[in-house]
Amino acid sequence: MAETAKTRKAAAGAARAGDSAGAGDSAGGSTGETELARAYRPGEVEHAVYQAWLDADVFNPDGKGSRADRTKQPFVIIQPPPNVTGSLHLGHAQRSTVEDVMTRHARMQGRPALFLPGLDHASIAAQYVLDKILAKDGETRQTLGREKYLERMWEFVRTTRETILSQQRRVGASLDMSRLRFTMDEVSARAVREAFLRLHREGLAYRTEALIHWCPGCRTSVSDLEVIPKETTGSLWTMRYHLIDEASGKPDPTAWIAVATTRPETLLGDTAVAVNPDDPRYTALIGRRAMIPFVDRPVPIISDPVVDRAFGTGAVKITPAHDQDDYETGKRHGLPMITVLDDSAQINENGAEFAGLDRYEARRRIVEALQARGDLESVKPHEMLIGHCQRSDDIVEPRLKTQWFIRTAPLAAAALEATRSGRTQILPERFVKVWEHWMTEMRDWNVSRQLWWGHRIPAWYCPDGHTTVTADPAGPPACEVCARPASELRQDEDIFDTWFSSGLWPFSTLGWPEQTPDLERFYPGSVMETAYDIIFFWVARMMMLGIHLTGEAPFHTVYLSGLIRDPYGQKMSKTKGNSVDPLETIDDVGADALRFALVNGTAPGNDSRLGAEKLENSRNFANKLWNVARFVLGARPASIPGDAPRERPNRRLAGPGDLWILSRAAATVSAVDTAMAQYAFGDASQILYEAIWNEFCDWGVELAKVRLADESLSEAAREATWWTLLDALDTYLRLLHPIMPFITEEIWRKLPRPHDELAPLLIVADWPTANAEAAGVAAEAEVAALLDLVRAVRNARSEARIEPAAWLPVDVYVPEPLGASFESLRPAIERLARARPLTREPDLDPIRRGVEGGLSIIAGEIEAVVRPAAQDEAQEARDRARLERELAEAEGMLAAARGRLANDAFVSKAPPAVVEGAKTRAAELEELVGRLRQRLH
Repeated sequence: MAETAKTRKAAAGAARAGDSAGAGDSAGGSTGETELARAYRPGEVEHAVYQAWLDADVFNPDGKGSRADRTKQPFVIIQPPPNVTGSLHLGHAQRSTVEDVMTRHARMQGRPALFLPGLDHASIAAQYVLDKILAKDGETRQTLGREKYLERMWEFVRTTRETILSQQRRVGASLDMSRLRFTMDEVSARAVREAFLRLHREGLAYRTEALIHWCPGCRTSVSDLEVIPKETTGSLWTMRYHLIDEASGKPDPTAWIAVATTRPETLLGDTAVAVNPDDPRYTALIGRRAMIPFVDRPVPIISDPVVDRAFGTGAVKITPAHDQDDYETGKRHGLPMITVLDDSAQINENGAEFAGLDRYEARRRIVEALQARGDLESVKPHEMLIGHCQRSDDIVEPRLKTQWFIRTAPLAAAALEATRSGRTQILPERFVKVWEHWMTEMRDWNVSRQLWWGHRIPAWYCPDGHTTVTADPAGPPACEVCARPASELRQDEDIFDTWFSSGLWPFSTLGWPEQTPDLERFYPGSVMETAYDIIFFWVARMMMLGIHLTGEAPFHTVYLSGLIRDPYGQKMSKTKGNSVDPLETIDDVGADALRFALVNGTAPGNDSRLGAEKLENSRNFANKLWNVARFVLGARPASIPGDAPRERPNRRLAGPGDLWILSRAAATVSAVDTAMAQYAFGDASQILYEAIWNEFCDWGVELAKVRLADESLSEAAREATWWTLLDALDTYLRLLHPIMPFITEEIWRKLPRPHDELAPLLIVADWPTANAEAAGVAAEAEVAALLDLVRAVRNARSEARIEPAAWLPVDVYVPEPLGASFESLRPAIERLARARPLTREPDLDPIRRGVEGGLSIIAGEIEAVVRPAAQDEAQEARDRARLERELAEAEGMLAAARGRLANDAFVSKAPPAVVEGAKTRAAELEELVGRLRQRLH
């Protein structure tokens, strides 16, 4: 079909709003209210869009702008609260994005969607920051005193809390700020007191002296999970403890037992030496005594199977107050437990001449003294794991302390039952085994912390040693045991572990222990999204306390996010210089590009990589979407008034390309629905990327451009094509909105609305449904076959190094079932393949006879020849090489298909339809291989 001057002029007019939307160039647009700016500038859009959401009150499921169907099951995410003194880091941005994707999706489905925001008081972290600030002013916690220190902390918190909240808005999190909660507000405080009171009454909270982890830097106990083991090359010292001559009662200078240790300073607290009962080297010494040097303490030599005969000399010193294994040994044998380290890890009054020294200075001097006495046998390098405080990185010391503990065994059993029964699922499933291990091995939870910023333990002690626990913030009126008055009672100085109040978060945020309307409606929640590295810090606590205190698991799904690494897989850190500041990134590429980059290519529990290239690609995608929207809006046929309401595509007037666009959009809806249901947000983003860029922009819009410019078509037919583009664009905007909310909202508000569209904003518009009518399988297959022809022609031209803009004759054979679609799309095929003239042959003979001197094309059942002006030997060789590669690829696929059919397990177990499909595919490949071989010969 010849291209006339008239049709070229019409095509130029139709494409004036962005002829290269398929290639990513920006272009001019139409005028009026539907006009989009020439280029997308996120900084000029995002604040206004977010403010529009706030003004419409759409984040509140009960707000004036909510379109939620109250008969539907609510969707609830209680935000993992960021530290009140912190600022937004990449992990926050990633988790907020994932949570927001789920919330926006549910909101568009018409469910009452609650994304409840919060802030964590972050006890140790906040004190760490404030203490640094005080140090600059020459002050400390101790110089201020508890009351004034807490006043300063509240002042500090009030100045920092708005920082993290405003940064959350910049990411686009659709948080219901009317329900903002803080882990130190009065509702949370009441929940903490009530929860502890109930646990105490049931015997699940108890106070005792036990061995705990102590951080000398933070001056507090820390939980097992807050101790980070690090591989270290230390020393193993072997030293002599002289045996006591039972006749004289004095140490024998000629007889001793040698013990090996990695911590010589703790010998000051030794109360025994232990050997294995089956170790013949020490059988005669069991029951005798040895003298501990420097403190002159006689201790028994005991036998215990816990001793590893292969470690050191086979004899070990026992320090029950400073080692977990020794503590258990001491309890078994009734040994004294002597503490020799104070809160700052200095030697206390039990350390004789070493009292007052830092632990490592004491170690140095003890080793020197042992050597001087001739009692140091050896020093050897030793590889070991040393526990460090997660917050301060100080080496943690095991110490005896009187603390409050939560009895975890019955709570953990209930949490395990919830995951085993399927009431709560953990994603990804591979973490279930790890969860099982931790929950079955969990020790009782030390909830006491020797800090000031946090929930003070609501326990009061009377002079007679009685304990009274109450939920009354004013304290008890009297001792509940002996009735001593409140004036004689003393409240516990310690506060709760931060994770105790955080463990109540899913229901304390909704008003528990009061039976509030929010608690009744929104508990249990839907999904708890958090980082996989705190599954036991936090998820375990929420599950245990939630089930015990409310009778229900706090959520049905635990979604574990991975860490974000740099492009080379390295962990990001400021010291390495490879960290990404999310706020600077938003300034540079926009919030939508950051969100897309953080979601794309991710999966639950997997670490992901982020770098400049991925962010640039995401920004390009946003620009692509903007440009194609500008083209569609600018290509409105003049016959459609600017204020006309949107019409549904008229399938009777639509061309094959239009039907293909609608069918692909419908298929994308189904694919995205599947991905979202599986929490595969990385897959959903990639499906949309390919559908919008590779299909809609690169093919659908290009097909539509030709049809819009074809004046041989009726006005109604061209209008049908434009309404098709608009319908598909609307669908893609709705699907993409949860991931890229700002740009989609800004574009959507420019689209003409149908009469029945009630949503004022895209955020509350209906989620698209997979329209079975739009899924035109036959039409889609026909157009796909013709697009494969265009791709094959383009590929052959490229490999033959033919100028892309050159028009070349193309002869083509199209089997009759595709004939009508081919003729309808002929103008588009001509343009996209740069084929002029495009001659359709009635059968294959002219094509196969004309191969010599041309580029041979096989695209499914279609065969063609591209005829360059002149084909030299080099070009012919390249064409042959291309066909040989295509043949090798087809032969490989055919071998795989045949292998599959030869597999008895597949043929016997697979559904009959699947087996039949495999046979059909093998037959198609066999035919393709035959045609490629014929072409080559």
